Amino acid sequence: MTHRPDRRVSDLRGLLGMQTSAARWIVAFYSFSFVLLAFSSREGITPLWPVCIALVIATASAITLITVGGDPLPLRYTIPLTASGPVNLAIMTAVVPVPITSGGQMWPGAAATALYTFMCVRGRTLAAWTGLLGMFVVSVVWSSSTGQGFGTGITLQVVNAAPLAMATFFAMTLRPAAREIFELRERSTRKAAAEAAADAILSERDLQLDRLDELARPILERVAIGGALAASDVLACALLEAHLRDTLRAPALAASGVAAAARFARSRGVDVVLLDDRGADDADQADRERLLDAIAADLIAVTSGSVTVRILPPGRSSLATVLVTSAQSTTRIEYGSDGRPVNRASG
Repeated sequence: MTHRPDRRVSDLRGLLGMQTSAARWIVAFYSFSFVLLAFSSREGITPLWPVCIALVIATASAITLITVGGDPLPLRYTIPLTASGPVNLAIMTAVVPVPITSGGQMWPGAAATALYTFMCVRGRTLAAWTGLLGMFVVSVVWSSSTGQGFGTGITLQVVNAAPLAMATFFAMTLRPAAREIFELRERSTRKAAAEAAADAILSERDLQLDRLDELARPILERVAIGGALAASDVLACALLEAHLRDTLRAPALAASGVAAAARFARSRGVDVVLLDDRGADDADQADRERLLDAIAADLIAVTSGSVTVRILPPGRSSLATVLVTSAQSTTRIEYGSDGRPVNRASG
């Protein structure tokens, strides 16, 4: 079976620090910088409200880039992020003077390029270059249609190709290394989980051996001495054997006050059978304790015959049943999910 890495573990944002408070401060600084640039170079721009729309789009795009998870960046977010650059540039070219009075009036190109560099690292290099190409098209169409010539539009955007080219090279180096880091981290996590499980098994084994030693050693030493066993020794052996059987067949019952009640009933000659089908494992602690106390009381009350206690499988409407059989009658007690008796039938 092929192992599929946990997407939470392999999210490249964690490796780049994009989920940290520092990244949020950088986005805030990014937004503030372009707000400052846009309004400091507003000479000749009318009206100003399209500039505000472009700033909102740029800020929303930056926030999306650091908050959206997944590697590579999900396509439903990649498409609007790719379009944000050409759209913002088109908005600005509709309101800037011809010719522009300041290079800062074409700030959407720089703002989008900053986003595109991180899109490269997040596995969307082709989309980033598509966005840059879209800005070239918008810039060239604007410069040509306003009589500035084809070259002006190229000149205004060509400077943005250099950082994107460097980001592309950086992504080609970083992403393979990041995959190796994530694979190592995943293997380390699986190894730690396996070691923890093995330690738990060993601890449980040691605990069971200690309990077995505590329970069985006195009787085994008595047998090792030799000679005939007294009736009390034979009874002790039978009770111990029954208890050990309970620990295997009904661990939830054997580790509670039910075990003491079962021992008490068996010492009086009652045949006790404990079964655990794990239905109480997910029950509330209070309900489970209430059930075990009730079962213990049922066992203590029996003076002869046989008792079968069963924790039912998960998904049943009832949590447990107690069947008491004697020479005179048979009684069946049914316990609900809250540990309280819901039905008692005698025959």
